Amino acid sequence: MKQEPLKTLLPKFIENLSQKGRSPATILAYRADLEQLVDFLLKKDKVLPDQIRHPDLEAFRDALLAEKYTPKSVSRKLNAVKTFFRWLISENHIIADPSVGVAHPKIEPTLPKFLSQLEYRALRDVVRNDIRIATIVEIILQSGMRISEVANLKLANLKGDVIKIDAYATQPERIIPLNKPAREALKLYLAVRPKSDSRFVFVSKNGKPLAVRNIRAAIDRYMQKAEIPSYSVNDLRTTFIVENLKAGVDLVLLSQVVGHKRLSTTERYLELAGVKEPGKRQALAEL
Repeated sequence: MKQEPLKTLLPKFIENLSQKGRSPATILAYRADLEQLVDFLLKKDKVLPDQIRHPDLEAFRDALLAEKYTPKSVSRKLNAVKTFFRWLISENHIIADPSVGVAHPKIEPTLPKFLSQLEYRALRDVVRNDIRIATIVEIILQSGMRISEVANLKLANLKGDVIKIDAYATQPERIIPLNKPAREALKLYLAVRPKSDSRFVFVSKNGKPLAVRNIRAAIDRYMQKAEIPSYSVNDLRTTFIVENLKAGVDLVLLSQVVGHKRLSTTERYLELAGVKEPGKRQALAEL
């Protein structure tokens, strides 16, 4: 049987991910990472799956590191590569997996970063005239939502004083209570939200849903203006967790709100927050 080239197998793999219910962000990342692999292999005249050998994938890893990709980014790309080759075996396109034994680069553990009160207040100051992005910043600071969850938030998920996060990928449905600052920020934004038939909360001036990359780029831009360029949007979520631990919020409640699958994941933030014993408070803090 004639073998299909990698370039035509890749879209079929991506479709398989979609059928399995993987998140749009994961699918987008896998596609980009594997297109990068396929381009690398084509330059070496490796077109068919059974032409790929273990050293080819090690060379891909080493080339990424030489191009100054971080070990964490390279490790993520290798996860996509390994998943792709497991799929090729499951679909009988190859009989041996060349990705087995391709080692991940060593990643030095780093502590998550969080903003001080002065820093997140400075961010609020520079973003206040951009009501849409100001609301997104406030929602993450007050609820700990992930940026992908903000981008995918639908009008139907706004339930008065709570937000419902629909189940996605391996994340179950969860309910996030909204404190007063979060509710007020949403109310202000919804009053000026562009008229649109879109079911999504956050839309562009043309009524199109805001993509994760657009939200990230906008917040990065305001971080620069606030003179806190070393932070990213993900650090706002960490700030929420740290400030709530400092305020004595119950660990189980906080773990449920942020969507951690294991309580031990939330417990790791205690040291970062400088908290020895978790509190029992049953209401989220107001940042």
